[in-house]
Amino acid sequence: MDFRLTEEQELLLESLREVMARDCTEDYMKECNEKHEYPQKFVDALTEAGFGMLGVPEEYGGTPVDITTMMLVAQEICRLGGPHFVFGQALSIRDMLEFGSEEQKSQCMEEVMNGRVGFVLGFTEPQAGSDSSAIATAFTRKNGKVYINGHKSFMSNAVRAKYMLCMARNADEDPDATKRNAFSMWWMPMDAPGVRVEQLSKIGWHMLDTCEVYLDNVELDEKDLVGTEGNGFMQAMINFEVERLIIAAECLGWAECAFEDAARYANQRIQFGKPIGATQLIQQKITNMKIKIENMRGLVYKTAWEIDNDIPVQIDSALAKLYCAQSSMEVIDDAMQIMGGIGYTTDCRISRLWVDARVHRIGGGTDEVMVHVAGRAILKQYK
Repeated sequence: MDFRLTEEQELLLESLREVMARDCTEDYMKECNEKHEYPQKFVDALTEAGFGMLGVPEEYGGTPVDITTMMLVAQEICRLGGPHFVFGQALSIRDMLEFGSEEQKSQCMEEVMNGRVGFVLGFTEPQAGSDSSAIATAFTRKNGKVYINGHKSFMSNAVRAKYMLCMARNADEDPDATKRNAFSMWWMPMDAPGVRVEQLSKIGWHMLDTCEVYLDNVELDEKDLVGTEGNGFMQAMINFEVERLIIAAECLGWAECAFEDAARYANQRIQFGKPIGATQLIQQKITNMKIKIENMRGLVYKTAWEIDNDIPVQIDSALAKLYCAQSSMEVIDDAMQIMGGIGYTTDCRISRLWVDARVHRIGGGTDEVMVHVAGRAILKQYK
C-alpha cells in the first residue's frame, strides 16, 4: 500500500482549498449554523468547481474517480471546518444509477447537476433503526396503482429533496415481518399528495434539516418501482460499506480540524508566564490526540485502498467507522478542554464540531451495530 497522494489528487485538494477559502469561511459557517440555514453558497461553489459531480460516471456527466480520492475530498472539507453533508452524493446516488429506470436516473441527475439533493433515503423508521427488518411502511396495489402508507424517521434533507427513495414492504403478499425479501424501493416525489414532513429540533447539525415523514395513501405508478420487486434491501446494501468509510473520513477530518486549532491555541495561550503548551499535561493531550488521528488515518486509508482493489471490507469498514466515530469525539473533546472556556462558546468552531460529530456514533450504523458486524465476522474467521 502506498498512501502518497498522486499529482492529480494534490491538484484536486489544492483546488478545493481555494474554493473553501473563498466560499466556506468560518464566519459564513457560523452564520449558517446560528440561523439554521443550509450553506447553499458553498454548495453552489463546489458544484461550479466540479466537486458536485466528482465520482459520478462519465455517461452521466460526471468525473469518475476512485474511492480513495472521494475519501480524501470528504476528509479535507471537514479538516478545513466545512460541513460533512455537502459532498458525497456520487456515493449516495449509486442505488439510483445502478437500479433506477432511465426516467428515474434523469430526474435524480438533474437535481445533482444543479447542486441539489438527488433524493432522500426513506429507510429508518421509529421501530426500525438498527433493526431494518422491522420496517413497517407498506405498499398495496389497487386499480392499477400503488399506495404507500407509513412513517419514516430521521430523514436528512427531507425539506430540500424533491424525491424520496422509499423502502416499503409488500403488505399484500408477505405477512412475515422478519423477511427482508418483502422490501422494495419506490421513487416518490416529495410533493405527492399524502406526504407530510415535520422537522425535528436537534442539538447539532443546525445547517441540515432532519425530519419525520408521514405517508398517507401516497399514490404511485408501477413505473415508480426502483430495481427488482422484493430486492430492495439487497439493493440498499451496496452503499453500506462505502457509507461507513466516508463517515470515518469525515470524522478524521473533524478530528484534524479540532487538533490543529487546539495545538495553535496551546502555543499562543499564556498562563503563569508561559504558553500552556509548555506544560506536560497539555503535551500529553496533544500527543494522545495525534496518536488517535494517525490511527484513524491508517484505518481510513487502508480501507479505501482495499475497496479500490476489490478486497472485501465488511470487517474493516465497520472497524474504521467504529474507531473513527469514537476517537474523533475524544479528540474534539480534548481540544475543547485545551481551549478552555472559549472552546465552549459559539465563537469557537470547536463547539460546533463537538455537537455535530457526536451523531456519527449513531447514524450510518451505531457503535453497537458496528461491533456486532465486525465481531461476528472476525470470530467466523477462526471457526
